[in-house]
Amino acid sequence: MPLSEHEQKLLEQLERQLQADDPKFASSLGNDRMRALSTRHIVFGALAAVLGLLVLLVGISQQLIIVGVAGFLIMGGGVYWASTQGAKTASRKGKTSGNSKPQGKFMSNLEDRWEDRRREEP
Repeated sequence: MPLSEHEQKLLEQLERQLQADDPKFASSLGNDRMRALSTRHIVFGALAAVLGLLVLLVGISQQLIIVGVAGFLIMGGGVYWASTQGAKTASRKGKTSGNSKPQGKFMSNLEDRWEDRRREEP
């Protein structure tokens, strides 16, 4: 369902206020590279998951429990690798040391505006 004109204006106003109050946080939210997973990690993770599945099937067919468990662990590790490693690497690159200004002003402004809107409603 699309946003109404009023809702779009409010959203744009909130975005501008966030950018003004905390530009570092706002840029991290708007940066798609931070949330994107590395293609290399996805490919290696998928290959490990397929390899783990094959080892699991061999373990089941040969009735070797330890081989089946190892296959399951390899498969789970591959899925974990594919889904998290790229995001961890990207978030590590985004971290910087230094002083950041307090974020209380942004939240208090939002709370004040929310209370104002609630008072205006009939």
